[in-house]
Amino acid sequence: MSRILLPKNSKFKKGNYFKGKNIKILKKINVYRYNPDNKSNPTIDTFEVDLKKCGQMVLDALIVIKDNIDPSLTFRRSCREGVCGSCAMNIDGRNTLACQKSVKEIKGDVNIFPLTHLPVIKDLVVDLSHAFKQLEFIQPWLKTNLGIESKTEQIQSIKDRSKIDGLWECILCFSCTTSCVSYWWNGEKYLGPAALLQASRWVNDSRDAEKRRRLKYIEENSNIHSCHSIMNCANSCPKGLNPAKAIADLKKQIA
Repeated sequence: MSRILLPKNSKFKKGNYFKGKNIKILKKINVYRYNPDNKSNPTIDTFEVDLKKCGQMVLDALIVIKDNIDPSLTFRRSCREGVCGSCAMNIDGRNTLACQKSVKEIKGDVNIFPLTHLPVIKDLVVDLSHAFKQLEFIQPWLKTNLGIESKTEQIQSIKDRSKIDGLWECILCFSCTTSCVSYWWNGEKYLGPAALLQASRWVNDSRDAEKRRRLKYIEENSNIHSCHSIMNCANSCPKGLNPAKAIADLKKQIA
């Protein structure tokens, strides 16, 4: 919870306490810590951050902790604008982006853990190697005019372009994949929501010439029917996308 520290001999006035220069508004941040070099079990470290000297987002709080309290704290970050997906982690029990989650909207302590199910490299940094191999598996690139040189651009109508809305916006943070119960139990064979959302993006692109082969490849190799539409993926997506809907669309086209 947040707590307010007043300077000694201060004159507290209700409704005016945020204006004092010496007043601190402290928020407890509980962070998962794991250092493989220490060969010890993971721990939870608690830090107190002054919200008056911190930005609005959880990522800002983590940066304050790293810069001013514990420089050994390890996490990924880059754009700070919800575009790169680097700062994906589990905050307040939900996978999301630290740069998009407000500290002030969290009631009580802020609890921060790494993305669920994936191996932890250090602290909040997880190993995404397997997830990216699964993404490569669906061949996320345009296949058209294969073996033929083209000097013109691939024209696409506005109507056809609209078919990939809700798909191309994926930033590959893998919040959805690591929230998926089916992926937890069958991650070696089941590609998961992020990869299958990307597969749907290329299947539905009118410029792609390999739609049939893509669908057959997905049917035979992705274990797509492991999706049971629990909707954890849609609930966790920081971009508001619906991977479950995209997977259902792929199943329909395969059928």
